[in-house]
Amino acid sequence: MKIKHVLLILLVLAAPLTALAQDSPEVVSEDIAVTSGGQAYQSYLAYPADEGVHPAVVLIHSFRGLQEGYREMTDAFAAEGFVVLAVGWQSFEQSPSDALVEQLLRDSIAFLSARADVDPRRIGLTGFCAGGRYTMLFMPQIEAFAAGVAWYGFPNFGDPVTPADLVDQLDAPMLIIHGTQDRPSPITDIYAYATALGAAGADFELKVYSNEPHGFMLADGRLNRGDVATDAFNEMVTYFRRKLA
Repeated sequence: MKIKHVLLILLVLAAPLTALAQDSPEVVSEDIAVTSGGQAYQSYLAYPADEGVHPAVVLIHSFRGLQEGYREMTDAFAAEGFVVLAVGWQSFEQSPSDALVEQLLRDSIAFLSARADVDPRRIGLTGFCAGGRYTMLFMPQIEAFAAGVAWYGFPNFGDPVTPADLVDQLDAPMLIIHGTQDRPSPITDIYAYATALGAAGADFELKVYSNEPHGFMLADGRLNRGDVATDAFNEMVTYFRRKLA
């Protein structure tokens, strides 16, 4: 059964995450299922309550699952004027194949494109940790994504294909966000990946935060509301506003 509720985002945020205007729109959020491969993936959707048409973003959570922090982020993101689908890619297995995740993302695009409040020409992709890798991996392969933001991903991980193998196929713009103290995904790997993207003529930007560790957007499973996390969130929102205009 779907659970639907209306959130006034200014009341939801315990502390500022982004410089929301006083007239920030109401946000509707609900637990939903995205059907892919004959299975219903338990996911989370948030969108502005007005009747306009908006850009949309598919959000891929980290390897630790669809934690509360990603739901909080999805709500805050929707308050900025986006329809946001946080897709539960681990609904049935901890480490699904890349092919399964790719199909789930394509079905997520179809889910969003069928909505009257979504402009199907303006759908973006963002992901964190494993989701960052998926963003790097599938931005070059799924043409329907008009822009992407990859958070502390893994450019050299994959079998048989890694994101680094596909740098010459990236046609849509992508922002990479990373911290210098990321141990699981060393910043040196990100610099090498960015160098390869540059050599391939890709449209990308790189935002690096000094002394930030892997997964810095969440703290104990909740959304981090510190200065760095706030700035990084704003970087993502601003980037998607520019690229999904």
